Amino acid sequence: MAKIESYKDLIAYQKGYLLVLDIYRLTRKLPAEELYGLSSQMRRCAVSIPSNIAEGYMRGTKEYIHFLKIALGSTAELETQLSLCRDLCYIEEQDVNRLIGLSHEVMKLLKTYIHKIGSSQ
Repeated sequence: MAKIESYKDLIAYQKGYLLVLDIYRLTRKLPAEELYGLSSQMRRCAVSIPSNIAEGYMRGTKEYIHFLKIALGSTAELETQLSLCRDLCYIEEQDVNRLIGLSHEVMKLLKTYIHKIGSSQ
């Protein structure tokens, strides 16, 4: 197992970052009327995930769990928005399923980090 020297070494950060890139690509395909609605909100949620992982990591253990929980909440919020896109027929089901799968991986990692950090205090 590689030593963690930076938040960029965290798998949750890496997968969260990939999720952001995918969300930006995907939201370009949404209808123009969603530019300031669903598209904007999905981008903010997605960016929040790796951003909060990074910020919490740099602030230290005491605040880290708080920021990981914010990232976890943003991931769940993004999943809801992806489901809406699917149900509104904005996005192909296989694309939504792939992104929800990636978001589940991120959530699982975040929950693991939260548990490990919380039990070590």
